[in-house]
Amino acid sequence: MKKKKIAFAMIMGIVTTCIISFLLIFINVGFTENFFTIWIKSWMLAYVIAIPAILLIAPKIEQLVETLFKESIPADTKTKNK
Repeated sequence: MKKKKIAFAMIMGIVTTCIISFLLIFINVGFTENFFTIWIKSWMLAYVIAIPAILLIAPKIEQLVETLFKESIPADTKTKNK
């Protein structure tokens, strides 16, 4: 696997899990005296789950996006190439 894809997954995982876990803990628990401890534990668990998920799922999502946005060849282009 390319280093660039692994680096992307790790950085994307840090950013997304940090934001989502922070906001969900804040919404569900509020800023209590043990907020930071709860958040860090939740963030670490989310990060450990997210990295393999990103690495395993991203290639399939990329293929799906390629398929969805594949440019079709216009009819007039087909006749010009003959």
